[in-house]
Amino acid sequence: MKSSQSKAQLPLAAVVLLLSSSIALLPLATRAAPQQTSAPAPHDMNHMQHNHGGFMQEGMHHAVAKGIKLEQQVDAATHTITLREGPLTLPANTSHMNMPQPPDVFWTIPLDGFLRAYTPRLVDANGNVVPGIVLHHTAFWNTDRSDFLCPNKEEHIFGAGSELTNWIEIPGYGYRVQKGDRIRIETMVHNPTATSYDKVFLEVKIPYADPPSAVNKEAVKSAYPTWMDVQSCGGSSYDLKAGKNENTGTVTVKYNGILLGVGGHMHDYAKQIILEDTTRKETVATLDAKVDENGQLLSMPVVTFFDRGGYKFAAGDELRITATYDNTTGKSLPAGAMGIVVGYFVPVDDSAMSALRRKPKPAPHQVAATTSSRDQ
Repeated sequence: MKSSQSKAQLPLAAVVLLLSSSIALLPLATRAAPQQTSAPAPHDMNHMQHNHGGFMQEGMHHAVAKGIKLEQQVDAATHTITLREGPLTLPANTSHMNMPQPPDVFWTIPLDGFLRAYTPRLVDANGNVVPGIVLHHTAFWNTDRSDFLCPNKEEHIFGAGSELTNWIEIPGYGYRVQKGDRIRIETMVHNPTATSYDKVFLEVKIPYADPPSAVNKEAVKSAYPTWMDVQSCGGSSYDLKAGKNENTGTVTVKYNGILLGVGGHMHDYAKQIILEDTTRKETVATLDAKVDENGQLLSMPVVTFFDRGGYKFAAGDELRITATYDNTTGKSLPAGAMGIVVGYFVPVDDSAMSALRRKPKPAPHQVAATTSSRDQ
């Protein structure tokens, strides 16, 4: 039995709205003095290795790029946070395995509220736009909360690949954050083009809403990012053999609630990703990848369930994710694939989700944000 699907021309983030992507801030009536937090001392990249966890999770090792900083600007007038990570040096024709990668950087949430959306882009030091193709991926993780489908992982609130999809705002919903929450930002870059890029920055704009109060009575419901992975609760990357590839994974829903909608994350040579509720024997969504004549991924569709009040999940429902690729290169591509369905989940009982909060583990070689505020 197939469920009705409403395919919207909304960016992938549209469903993953706020947390599957998002964050918020404290009322700022005055200018806060910038916090200067120094980055770790430079390392010799011929000897230093960086182990990516999080999105990659399988523990790939890379040289560490030097001089990476995270800047945060809070604009109280527009209720917008702008994060800026860099600078990155991207030599031409360099794979992600050979590219020095930025260390994980940490963003401390400065206030209580809701994150509403995410708009990522790449720019150079002069503000000129840099092609998104050089971004392998970026992933934001809340180190103070566990993922509700995979408690062994930190809560994955936002992610983007080379398509640089805007995660637009869904009225009435947001990702609830608390002042002091630590967001780990993991970014991986490469440069498959013949053009070198110097001093590149990843910039992400995040609108936020204040929590309800006597003055602000706007009702905002908490939405939780939902990452349903072909690799189940393991590492997201896997090898892509030559020709057709079909991989399947399962996760189990532990809470009653509704799914607002879903989008997909795949890599080049993608064909399709399907989400099924095997307990109910239903296809939740079928997402067909759009690629160019060379197999390069251009976009993934978004399917929403607004017209039916959301797709209902019950505690105990088993979800199956199936990703299909057609690798036309004639050779195996190590760690060349991901298959993730990304959505926003609204629980029936939000208080039950409080069990997901946890204490973060200390991380070595942290790069923390330099903060500035604007009240205009």
